[in-house]
Amino acid sequence: MHIVFLGTASCFPTPHRCVSCTAIRFEAVKLNTTSALANYATEADGQVWIFDCGEGSQIQYQKSSLRTGRITKIFITHLHGDHMFGLPGFLCTIGNAVQERPEFVLELYGPQGLRKFVRQSLSLSRSLLPYGYVEKPPLIHPTEIRTSISPSSAVELQHDKRVHELVPLSEQYLANWAEWNVDHDSKGPLHPQEKQGRDIVAGDDSSWDLLCDDGLCVKAGLLHHTIPSFGFVVTEANQNGRLDVGKLQELGVPSGALYGKLKKGETVTLECGTIIEPSQVLGPTKLGRKASILGDTRDPWSMAHLVKDSDVLLHEATMQNSLHDKAIEFGHSTPAMAAKFADRVGAKRLVLFHYSQRYKPVSEETVEVSLSQLFARVLSLTKILCILWLLWSLTVIFTTETIG
Repeated sequence: MHIVFLGTASCFPTPHRCVSCTAIRFEAVKLNTTSALANYATEADGQVWIFDCGEGSQIQYQKSSLRTGRITKIFITHLHGDHMFGLPGFLCTIGNAVQERPEFVLELYGPQGLRKFVRQSLSLSRSLLPYGYVEKPPLIHPTEIRTSISPSSAVELQHDKRVHELVPLSEQYLANWAEWNVDHDSKGPLHPQEKQGRDIVAGDDSSWDLLCDDGLCVKAGLLHHTIPSFGFVVTEANQNGRLDVGKLQELGVPSGALYGKLKKGETVTLECGTIIEPSQVLGPTKLGRKASILGDTRDPWSMAHLVKDSDVLLHEATMQNSLHDKAIEFGHSTPAMAAKFADRVGAKRLVLFHYSQRYKPVSEETVEVSLSQLFARVLSLTKILCILWLLWSLTVIFTTETIG
């Protein structure tokens, strides 16, 4: 799992920093051929997931070493422009990279209104895509997929295309929501590459189950912002430990297919009748990693149970600590707020992002600018002091002459 930051700014892009866009590239895992998701990448560079897609995201992506044709999923935390204005153009660019792959499927997840935004943007611009977009099979537990779906029916399920939206909870709407209550319903005809999907509702723990594919599960949780906002938690499945080759040889297990079965956790029987349990030849289980990517928020605590013990937590820090009250007013956080949350939930790493463009990166250039600004202020202050001293001197002279 490799996290690539393509945009870390808030509000608007500049030549130096793009707005919100984060990519996760996964190591390729050879999938079970009976899986309904067998169309996903199995080559060395694996699949790429995008989280938020602000204006200019596709340019940043092209500057990176990531391959456009490897994007399989896009997640949008909320519908503010700095998190999704780059989406329509990016979808078209992805189309250029997958023209020779008719089986390609791109999935989008986001709040209610995302379906309408994508559909109208592509329809009004008459943009046709060479692939099915924002589409995914119904959520099925991986165990059910492996036991109930044959390879032939899996192909049909791959092409069952649906748009998925997260239905917000009432507490995610501000009190003044009715003052500008835009219709989020995606009425009208579908885009030519779209088929109607389902609306995902929250469970009893105020979380949304988005997907659980081979080795990867994603949940969404609610955040408090100025509009419905979500955070996404990506969790890898635990992996069986390494095979102890020495132990295998000692037990008389011939190399080949039996090694693979034991590695998968299956019990095997040797020709002599000896039963070998995986626990006899496997090392310690490798725990799956957890990455939590939060959208804009002034209060992330509703997601504490979901992000607990995250290996990495991405949390916004739009304003500096001294602007705490202003950050809360505009639905945002400070570094101190993010650090407190990360500490309480036991996050192993905290990454701050989505900070205001007013904060410049520390470099020789910015240091020089800061010093020049400081010198200018000192010079201005010196001039003011000189003028005040001169006025005071003239006042003293005038007073002395008057008394004399």
